Formats: sequence, structure tokens, C-alpha cells
Amino acid sequence: MQSSTNNPAAPHQGPSTRQQQRTTDQNHNAKDFIEFALAAGVLRFGEFKTKAGRLSPYFFNAGLFHDGQRLGELARFYARKLQEASRTGAIHYDMLFGPAYKGITLAACTAVALAQAGQNMHFAYNRKEAKDHGEGGVIVGAALSGRVLIIDDVISAGTSVGESVALIKSQGADVAGVLIALDRQERSGTAEEIGTYSAVEDVQQRYGVPVFALACLDDLIGYLEEREDAELSRWRAPLAAYRARYGCTLARKS
Repeated sequence: MQSSTNNPAAPHQGPSTRQQQRTTDQNHNAKDFIEFALAAGVLRFGEFKTKAGRLSPYFFNAGLFHDGQRLGELARFYARKLQEASRTGAIHYDMLFGPAYKGITLAACTAVALAQAGQNMHFAYNRKEAKDHGEGGVIVGAALSGRVLIIDDVISAGTSVGESVALIKSQGADVAGVLIALDRQERSGTAEEIGTYSAVEDVQQRYGVPVFALACLDDLIGYLEEREDAELSRWRAPLAAYRARYGCTLARKS
């Protein structure tokens, strides 16, 4: 029998070839997510003032995924990202956790999307205030155990992640990582006083866990560079200038 290594129809793929394929798939998935977010009006271009007082040429608000169809599609993006990360060994997790408030819906719908793809996962979320009647406590859903993956929309200051990490560890569980929709790859601080690291970088270093994103600022700029649409392509320069001024310095890990 002829081996597959000698069969032209089944060429051998070495580590570098597989890595190139994974990178291509990741870029393709990021592009699809950006197009989806633009079509939904969740990702917009213009002049927006951030909480840090910076004038940003783009704005992302996952709270605008507020109908069933779009929320279902968003969940499938989250699920595909998790399945890809699991296949490559980038993450190992046993359940999902959604921080109140946006993370609650995201964790729940991602659990549904994973189940539809053949992977049934437990999930839980927290209350902002402990319930003093009924089952009580601050955790709703499955008991936190094993390796818990945190799902949220973005990481702004890392406060929500820090609270989630503390809560998960208080239950005797471990944090597997964090999955968000968009990584702005933007250093902390204000318009004039710029920090050393971004919120995502700070989380990765502070807690020693990986942070994965459906797309990042680099993906967005790359997407615009490929576009011939005049209305969209005119935002290339403003985004590049924004990244040059506020962009993070560490290599992306997801």
C-alpha cells in the first residue's frame, strides 16, 4: 500500500505548514467577525471619546448585539474560537463563566452554540449582590470547578476579570483563560499619560492566564487595508495613527 507521504493527493504537512494554516484560519475568522460587527452596527467608525479621554476613530459596543439572530451568530463565533483553541492545545477548560452583566448572556449563548456543535458544557455566572434567600450566594448555574473559562465582551481596565478570578479561586477552581470579542490592543492611561501595558497584557501577566479575542485592532487595520471601499478605507490612516500613539507593545498571544 502506498503511504500518504508519497501520495501527491495527500501531501505531508510539517509544523510550519500547519502553523501557517492556523494563522490563515484565524485571520479569516477575524475578518468574518469584523464584517459581522460592522453590518450589525456594533463596530463603527467616527470620532469617539473614550473613558480615558482619548479620541478614538472607532467604537465597539457588544451591547448592540440585542436580537436573537445576531446574538446567535455572535455565540457561534465564540464557540468556533474556543474549539480552534482547544484543537491546537492553546487552552483546556471544563466550564464557562460569565461575569455580570454582559458576560451572563455571552456565556449562556456560547454554551448553547457549543452544545449545538456537539460539545455540552456547564456554565455559571455571578450576581452583583449576594442573594439572602432561596439558594442564596452569588453564583448562579453550575458549581465552579475544574478549569473555568471567563467569557466577556472586552477588557477595559481588567477590574471585572480580577473580580472573576478571585471568585473562581474562592470556590477552589482554576482560571483557564479569558475569551473576549475585541482586543483594542491599547495601552492604559489617559490621552496624555500613557501606560506601559494594555488591559489585556496586564491580565495575562497579573494572573498568568491566556486571553483570546475574536478580533483585535491589528485585524481591523488589516481588514481595512484589503478593502477598496472608499468610505471604509479612509479610516486606515486614523486607525494606524491611533495605534502608533496608544498601541500596546507586547506580542499578541491569541
